[in-house]
Amino acid sequence: MSGNESAAPAGMVESLLQSVRAVRSDEADLAAAVPSRILVVDDNASNRDLLARRLERQGHTVLQAEDGTRALAMVEDEALDLVLLDLMMPGVSGYEVLTRLKADPRHRDLPVIMISALSELDSIVRCIEAGADDYLAKPFDPTLLRARVGSSLDKKHLRDREREMVEALRMEKERSEQLLLNILPQAIVTRLNGGEAVIADQLRDVTILFADIVGFTQIASKMTAANLVRMLNGLFSEFDRLAIEHGVEKIKTVGDNYMLAGGLPDPRPDHARAVAEMALAMLAAVERSNRDLPVPLQMRIGIHTGDVVAGVIGTHKFVYDIWGDTVNIASRMESHGMRGRIHVSADTHRHLEEHFRLEPRGVVEIKGKDPMETFLLIGRR
Repeated sequence: MSGNESAAPAGMVESLLQSVRAVRSDEADLAAAVPSRILVVDDNASNRDLLARRLERQGHTVLQAEDGTRALAMVEDEALDLVLLDLMMPGVSGYEVLTRLKADPRHRDLPVIMISALSELDSIVRCIEAGADDYLAKPFDPTLLRARVGSSLDKKHLRDREREMVEALRMEKERSEQLLLNILPQAIVTRLNGGEAVIADQLRDVTILFADIVGFTQIASKMTAANLVRMLNGLFSEFDRLAIEHGVEKIKTVGDNYMLAGGLPDPRPDHARAVAEMALAMLAAVERSNRDLPVPLQMRIGIHTGDVVAGVIGTHKFVYDIWGDTVNIASRMESHGMRGRIHVSADTHRHLEEHFRLEPRGVVEIKGKDPMETFLLIGRR
């Protein structure tokens, strides 16, 4: 082997030694990347002071406890990032403190570094098995102290960030679901989350209500845009609250028209009664709102009962809607109704006559339908 060939490996070895050479003790107290709150637990005051000085030079805030009982109390009272815990202490030992911390869900993730003499390595193994993150042997090596404290804190801060991300994702999921619930019924959201690609139901015995503000076009022409939106938002928000209270489902609003249904998406035997109660409450809400309006409002309400098809349409903006002749007749009940009155069909009358007072309206010519016998809902019996 030539001299040049032997010199090359020697140079590589020297370079490697320089790159992995231990940090000098005067470099061990450089500032920590993330200053943290550390609890030092040791019955020896000299050991506590030594560790505290070294950790404080790295920028950490150091708290001290002289025994296990005091340590457990400080863990309860203080926000900590790390515990340096002496293994052998009178009274409550370091091992007992460790097992109590790891048994408590509130403190299970708090990293603990055990402090021990070299002769106590067997006990340290037990501590690691019990959940300790690392150990430091006495006397303390500054480089090892910095490395093991830094490693434990890095893992702790990483876990904290992971928890923050998981919590942020959970809150975002809740917000998304709440937004979806503002558009779709709870039962439909549950089915969509369960993987149903197409929501389509044939429903029997559903009661539909349409409500419309009389003369809305003329009223709107006399109001500013802000006042008009404020008025509609206040009135329809009250209708939304009443719909939840009476267990009926708001379907949609179109302009000044409000549409709801009873008996869907989940069937209920008293669907017509629930919608009738809702209609009476809506008229009362209009009367209350009129106290604060310069121009009093009046509403026509129409109700009909029958079979419908219900489902979700759209991909970008979901809409839960209903279709069928029942919907058309309910709309006609409203448009052929009277201001300030609740106009119901004969089919709805049959569901309500036992519990509500109704009076005959007579036979009404309904556009696109044969003449129909209809009634006016007056109130409860």
